[in-house]
Amino acid sequence: YQRRVHGGSGISASALPYRRQAPRWSTLSPSAIVDLIVKYSKKGMTPSQIGVSLRDAYGIPQVRFFTGRKILRILKKKGCGPQIPEDLYYLIKKAVSMRKHLEINKKDQDCKFRLIIIESRIHRLSRFYRKKGQVEPKFKYESAKASALIS
Repeated sequence: YQRRVHGGSGISASALPYRRQAPRWSTLSPSAIVDLIVKYSKKGMTPSQIGVSLRDAYGIPQVRFFTGRKILRILKKKGCGPQIPEDLYYLIKKAVSMRKHLEINKKDQDCKFRLIIIESRIHRLSRFYRKKGQVEPKFKYESAKASALIS
């Protein structure tokens, strides 16, 4: 199922360390990390971008090891979580750019095919998020209104 949905056939991935504690060399307190997360979110960064910047700038490998909560849960508790989940947002963004490309290049058959696949993935993912309650129950992807969702 995973291969069919996401297209790849590989199974290689990096593994997290077994020890689920904050490293000894870290100097930041959990409250300082939460403040940094909220600050980055107000700048307009997504949760995964926040995680990358915390890793690169402050040497924080996993926020969860420090705070006991994931970045997205921290943002939701502080009231600055994203409107729609990040993976759904980026799929919609990709579909909008593909539609824009198709307006100019009407005969691009491969793009039409890929757009159908991406939009079916969007419908499947939005159905999942509606069941989980992470988007509103009446949320529906419509290609005509999609560019307003991502702006």
